[in-house]
Amino acid sequence: WPKPPKRRKNLKRNTQPWDLREGQHRPRPDRVAPRAGRRLWGGPGAAPPPLRSGPARSWWWVGGWVGRGVCQRTRAPSRAGRCRGKEEGTMAALLLLPLLLLLPLLLLKLHLWPQLRWLAADLAFTVRAVRCKRALRARVLAWRLAQLARQRPAHTFLIHGARRFSYAQAERESNRAARAFLRAQGWDPGRGGGVRAAGSPWAGDPAAGSSAAPPKDGVAGDEGAMAPLAPGATVALLLPASPEFLWLWFGLAKAGLCTAFVPTALRRGPLLHCLRSCSARALVLAPEFLESLEPDLPALRAMGLHLWATGLETRLPGVRDFLAEAAAEIDEPLPGYLSAPQNMMDTCLYIFTSGTTGLPKAARISHLKILQCQGFYQLCGIHPEDVIYLALPLYHMSGSLLGIVGCLGIGATVVLKSRFSAGQFWEDCQEHRVTVFQYIGELCRYLVNQPPSKAELGHKVRLAVGSGLRPDTWERFVRRFGPLQVLETYGLTEGNVATFNYTGQRGAVGRASWLYKHIFPFSLIRYDVTTGEPVRDAQGHCVATSPGEPGLLVAPVSQQSPFLGYAGGPELARGKLLMDVFRPGDVFFNTGDLLVCDDQGFLRFHDRTGDTFRWKGENVATTEVAEVFEALDFLQEVNVYGVTVPGHEGRAGMAALVLRSPHALDLGQLYTHVSENLPPYARPRFLRLQESLATTETFKQQKVRMANEGFDPSTLSDPLYVLDQVVGAYLPLTPARYNALLAGDLRI
Repeated sequence: WPKPPKRRKNLKRNTQPWDLREGQHRPRPDRVAPRAGRRLWGGPGAAPPPLRSGPARSWWWVGGWVGRGVCQRTRAPSRAGRCRGKEEGTMAALLLLPLLLLLPLLLLKLHLWPQLRWLAADLAFTVRAVRCKRALRARVLAWRLAQLARQRPAHTFLIHGARRFSYAQAERESNRAARAFLRAQGWDPGRGGGVRAAGSPWAGDPAAGSSAAPPKDGVAGDEGAMAPLAPGATVALLLPASPEFLWLWFGLAKAGLCTAFVPTALRRGPLLHCLRSCSARALVLAPEFLESLEPDLPALRAMGLHLWATGLETRLPGVRDFLAEAAAEIDEPLPGYLSAPQNMMDTCLYIFTSGTTGLPKAARISHLKILQCQGFYQLCGIHPEDVIYLALPLYHMSGSLLGIVGCLGIGATVVLKSRFSAGQFWEDCQEHRVTVFQYIGELCRYLVNQPPSKAELGHKVRLAVGSGLRPDTWERFVRRFGPLQVLETYGLTEGNVATFNYTGQRGAVGRASWLYKHIFPFSLIRYDVTTGEPVRDAQGHCVATSPGEPGLLVAPVSQQSPFLGYAGGPELARGKLLMDVFRPGDVFFNTGDLLVCDDQGFLRFHDRTGDTFRWKGENVATTEVAEVFEALDFLQEVNVYGVTVPGHEGRAGMAALVLRSPHALDLGQLYTHVSENLPPYARPRFLRLQESLATTETFKQQKVRMANEGFDPSTLSDPLYVLDQVVGAYLPLTPARYNALLAGDLRI
């Protein structure tokens, strides 16, 4: 071996033979004790780590090599090494300083600097969303309820009036309901958790001691004449918000059956349409609805439906008492394979749209969407010890999927109300120590319009989460009932995109940061109100909007965010999917909503595509006009829409008004306020004074129906007013003025 250069003796004792490739001594691992975090190659006979080629020293490797600036005996940084490192750090800082100074200018040029203010909030929400996605793997509804019954059996899950139910009680009640539905399928759900095929829907097992004997009320004969429910059949629920609604829904999920949530206000033709559209094979209804449904019972029997009622005081032909049948079943768990989906994209629930533009459509809800909704409250920052106040209809997505399923996702407590009462709200919050309130539509406005009460003082509500809160009501709500946080969200029942205003910015429905769009992708594209179609460039692709420009909200359709459409023919989903949006072959979901993204990345709701109308060659957003009207203290509610005027192109604006008691309508102040705050084309040409506005069951304003009713004083009993441009005032719309308008003598 070549003779090595002279070294200190302590180094030679701890080294192995001279390495020809590097000109370095290698320390012996059996004599040099490894330090924490230091990688050393193995003992004698082990292969050495790979070496760099070339004459460079091996100080770059974080291992057992001795390098420059390191003491050869202790391997601590030497004085020379410390000085050299200090000089290198100073040089690096001097090089980075110009880049740091130029970074703000670069961000300003890229229009990103205003968004840096919210970077910490964007990062925090992104981390929360990633953790939520990881925690929600393969948690179907039935499995999640059983898990909570094991983990926190005594924790209160549901409060309804004077009744309280723990998670263990909810599990037992839903097990009984599931076994009753299995028996209707022709299965014998015996003891010990097993289910066995039976020769008839009511074949019991005396040897097992099952209490599966036919009911003694004499209605079993009606069921015996009907075919059993097929596996995976759809059962419709026509029930108010109540514990029984939840037990039946959870029981259907455990039995592997589909559920259809039917709006409780539907009767006659719309009700039959909904049942046919989702191919329902059974209907469970509340006993208080039997009287109003009596004319529909012959048609329901003709459809071959299994008819149940949740409690019967008097027997009706063909209608059975489901609660009595479920009470006769045991409450033991059922096999998991019954509720396990074959595919997470399979439909397990139907939720009907509000029907503001026609008959309701049955939106398909998959197991994947229910799984995603379990993380809703977690994304909102709600904890398992919170108490959630829920006064929304359970047949609506906000009440069932976001409210109930979201509560199951975190294992919290929900106070369920069958009907919202603004006068009783704060007393309920005080009694049950409510910490979270879920709203929709105009519920917050109902609260701020109530007279002050002692119950609204000293409440524990810290968070209000929901959608549809207008900016003016937002400010009044927080100023009167604060300190509390408002978390506005946006989403659709059948949609594949959702937004969260996790920063609390007033008037915004979410954020459009690149971090958020990386997890929940969406885009805003230009939309032509006249044609009702997105604007496309020369290549046929859609054009993204600029900051401050209203745009159509669209979201890409993928395996992670699918669009399942509606039950029925494919024509029902026409217009909901856009092709070739940004590149050939891509598919996007069309929300039908116009939103605006400002320079700070906040999303604000602008209008519905069908509600925005065109007048005098300009686009008029109904929400902007309504906000101007609502600033008047004598107006309580406003509904703005467009009406067709003979002899004029487009649609003229019309506003339905409700006065705030005890104020009177001041037409002079109203005209002055409208003239000062709205451009001429956006000023409503007609006013309609009403005692209350027509809304849907989910508190959505009826714009289409109001537009169809028009402004003819001979057909409407409400006081009507017309804007006279010559006089400069709103005048009563008499039959004479109406005829002059049609003849073209009255200029609007």
